[in-house]
Amino acid sequence: MSAYQNDIKTVAALKEQAGNSWSAINPESVARMRAQNRFKTGLDIAKYTAAIMRKDMAEYDADSSLYTQSLGCWHGFIGQQKLISIKKHLKTTNKRYLYLSGWMVAALRSDFGPLPDQSMHEKTAVSGLIEELYTFLRQADARELDLLFTALDAARAADDQAKASEIQSQIDNFETHVVPIIADIDAGFGNPEATYLLAKKMIEAGACCIQIENQVSDEKQCGHQDGKVTVPHADFLAKINAVRYAFLELGVDDGVIVARTDSLGAGLTKQIAVTNQPGDLGDLYNSFLDCEEISEAQLGNGDVVIKREGKLLRPKRLPSNLFQFRKGTGEDRCVLDCITSLQNGADLLWIETEKPHVGQIKAMVDRIREVVPNAKLVYNNSPSFNWTLNFRQQVFDAFVAEGKDMSTYDRAKLMSVEYDETELAQVADEKIRTFQRDGSAHAGIFHHLITLPTYHTAALSTDNLAKGYFADEGMLAYVKGVQRQELRQGIACVKHQNMAGSDIGDNHKEYFAGEAALKASGKDNTMNQFH
Repeated sequence: MSAYQNDIKTVAALKEQAGNSWSAINPESVARMRAQNRFKTGLDIAKYTAAIMRKDMAEYDADSSLYTQSLGCWHGFIGQQKLISIKKHLKTTNKRYLYLSGWMVAALRSDFGPLPDQSMHEKTAVSGLIEELYTFLRQADARELDLLFTALDAARAADDQAKASEIQSQIDNFETHVVPIIADIDAGFGNPEATYLLAKKMIEAGACCIQIENQVSDEKQCGHQDGKVTVPHADFLAKINAVRYAFLELGVDDGVIVARTDSLGAGLTKQIAVTNQPGDLGDLYNSFLDCEEISEAQLGNGDVVIKREGKLLRPKRLPSNLFQFRKGTGEDRCVLDCITSLQNGADLLWIETEKPHVGQIKAMVDRIREVVPNAKLVYNNSPSFNWTLNFRQQVFDAFVAEGKDMSTYDRAKLMSVEYDETELAQVADEKIRTFQRDGSAHAGIFHHLITLPTYHTAALSTDNLAKGYFADEGMLAYVKGVQRQELRQGIACVKHQNMAGSDIGDNHKEYFAGEAALKASGKDNTMNQFH
């Protein structure tokens, strides 16, 4: 017996116990409301989605073609429409997640207004967005089930038992829009206690997966900007522990932690690591510092020195009081960061790179897997990359290596539209198309995400509408470019009253007041024009 039928039976028994005072209560209506409210709390969601991620991680370990994907969202409605579209086009949400980007929270969700990605926004905006996303996803469940309930009632009224049975099966086997969210906690917004407190708020809102980076919290920069400053491993591991304690305290025992390293593009550190003996983790971190060997006589006022292998070394200190790493050590530091994080509580890795290049990623992952064989990445398919130019240049270099005549191409200007129909452009586009598949097969990428795609799609679609609406096209710009496309492509929110919950509300009114209910969905509702 399905959960739906069980609920009808359970409520019917409760109604019988209550006697005449519950005469107006319809057990099936209660079962419908329960089905539409499957997840009672954010912790229910976190436990449910953590199990999904763990299953997906195990399946990827067995078969690298089974990678997962997500797109970044900055509003609950955007996340909701994304999952509705996934279910419509692909028939299942399996292996599809959402990503919550700290960049978009800073740029779009702060009371201060648009901010750079430097952890200056209110930290609770992050947990607030997680809660909002899941509110909209749960509403998507309620709306889709409400449509099924209406169709079931119509089939019963028409005495179409076959149709009613088919719809009942869809209700019994309904797949929720609630999926895992990988949520960005930036560099932890302070010390480990601050990280722990915010992690709890995020988990209570529904987060099963928290991504944290190894930058200095009060010097945090966007991963694709200059000036990044990392912390010694011990500092970062304390924050990983803080997140794990938050998961365990709240009973989300299989919560997932993504440890992100920005070392590839970070040339600075705020601290010299504590070291107790040669070769320990602090000593390894310090070994990457840009130092000059000096004698005791060369010590200057206020100099900081390191004694290493019997030598006095003076790290290069900038006027900002930051210390500089040696050039060319980024990959080695990334590999050490990743191994250390996996050995100390992290589940997945994130290596922030400066370009999308499978070979570069694979080279680092291969080194990590020599120590941790099942190491897996979450990878940022970033809009900060110029994908067209990067891949055309990769193909250009490959063609040169093959001995092809490239005299008709200018490598620096390959973005130009004049190259769009060339063999080079077509090969590059195919490599972009298969980048996720290739990265997962060869470079250990379990999860592919785009951090802020809907920031760009909102800007692009608004530009297209404004261009015509405020010029000669007028209302035709909206009708032709938006509404007509919504109708023809079956976009759910073309019936925006339904999307906002008016039909759910009407059904509730009928549950509560019966025939006396004043409903909004009658014959004069203009939404009836959309078929």
